[in-house]
Amino acid sequence: MADLNSLVDALSELTVLEAAELSKLLEEKWGVSAAAAVAAAPAAGGGAAAPAAEEQTEFDVILTGDGGKKINVIKEVRALTGLGLTEAKTLVESAPKAVKEGVNKEEAEKVKKQLEEAGATVELK
Repeated sequence: MADLNSLVDALSELTVLEAAELSKLLEEKWGVSAAAAVAAAPAAGGGAAAPAAEEQTEFDVILTGDGGKKINVIKEVRALTGLGLTEAKTLVESAPKAVKEGVNKEEAEKVKKQLEEAGATVELK
């Protein structure tokens, strides 16, 4: 059996675009849809989903717009994610789009502040 901790560490290092590509590849390989699994999870949990929402520990940083300062926002997205110029430009132009997913509150606030200072409009989910 694979060392699950090292697998988690490796997956944590993926960029948003790499994680999306991984999701597509797994869906194709296993013949399943991640959206169906996510939709089924709240139904299976019943009332347990409501308390979990109150104790949110992981946040997604969503870029909602470039605020008219597209170049500055692209530079900041590149610095935060490690994406190449083309990938960062694509991410900014396809807003609303997740820049960071599943990060703790402190990091999410830090990323949001950096993007807003570059001129972007950002929200946390």
